[in-house]
Amino acid sequence: QVRLEESGGGSVESGGSLRLSCVASGYTYTRYCMGWFRQAPGKEREGVAGIFSGGRRTYYGDSVKGRFTISQDNAKRTVYLEMNTLKPEDTAIYYCGIDTAARCQYNTSLISSWYFHWGQGTQVTVSS
Repeated sequence: QVRLEESGGGSVESGGSLRLSCVASGYTYTRYCMGWFRQAPGKEREGVAGIFSGGRRTYYGDSVKGRFTISQDNAKRTVYLEMNTLKPEDTAIYYCGIDTAARCQYNTSLISSWYFHWGQGTQVTVSS
């Protein structure tokens, strides 16, 4: 059974940084996409960043480009999200998901319905 577990959230002031981790287990896929999404109260889930397992291809939502960096350690089955220059509007619960069809190879749109096995999320709160 595929399981994803996020961690690393917290409360920071505007301009601060956080590093989120997503540890994956229980799967044998060799080609897949991992994505970070976030959801603020009263808003729809928003794509933040994604990465393809087979290489360094990464993609980002417009609101975080230049501030967030996604990376992976395949040996540890862990995906990271380095978040810098945080803003109050980044406040949300952050989730990671896996697209086992690896559609990010052809389409870098962060479509949440492509991703499954969501973790429980980790709260990020940025104060002004």
